[in-house]
Amino acid sequence: MSEKDSAGDFAMRRLEAQLDRLAQVREVVEDDPAVERARIELREWQAARLARTHADLLASPKFGAGAEFFLGDLYGPQELGHREEAVRRVAPLINKTLPASAIDVIADAMELDALSESLDLDMAAALREKSGAIDAAAYGDAYRKVGRRADRIRQIELISHLGHSLEQLTKARFVGAALSVMRKPAQMAGLGDLQAFLERGYAAFRQMGGAREFLDTVTAREAAISATLFAGDDRPLQG
Repeated sequence: MSEKDSAGDFAMRRLEAQLDRLAQVREVVEDDPAVERARIELREWQAARLARTHADLLASPKFGAGAEFFLGDLYGPQELGHREEAVRRVAPLINKTLPASAIDVIADAMELDALSESLDLDMAAALREKSGAIDAAAYGDAYRKVGRRADRIRQIELISHLGHSLEQLTKARFVGAALSVMRKPAQMAGLGDLQAFLERGYAAFRQMGGAREFLDTVTAREAAISATLFAGDDRPLQG
């Protein structure tokens, strides 16, 4: 087995494991429509908070596309089952049609997705106990009640890892051309959503010409906010 094949197989195993985690979360949501409504409300509130926290990055000519990719593609309030089902449906084709570096990006995204969804379910349950609109105080209380500090740290690490994986994808020879050539065949094979995801991520990180400053800024801010919340201070949520 070549090094390339080994890397691709490892990424596929990671991808399949995270799809299983997402499926477990989806089962919980599908069993109770109220959970899905609470999840969407929470995600919309968190997306607004992220947009406030990183407003300068969203407005930046250099980093704006990358910030929009993270907030829209990775942390939007989209329907939960769509991504897991779509990726699982075409999983047998992925290893044959995409390079190991691209599979690694998808695996990173699914791991981040699975962990974020698990945390959000716990958050939504804690917030529902208060039976009121989400605000900074309610969110902070729920955040501390859920705990899972190690998972919060891992979530931030995954943001960084995914970003660096995308940056490496932009440095790989011929990947940009390959993505363009693959667009129509990918759509015909049912890989259109994944193809579009990779193209958006590739374009956003290529535009930066170097992602370290962007990723360091995002992860430092999110780590500081998490630590502050665990310390009992909700002010970072108030904009």
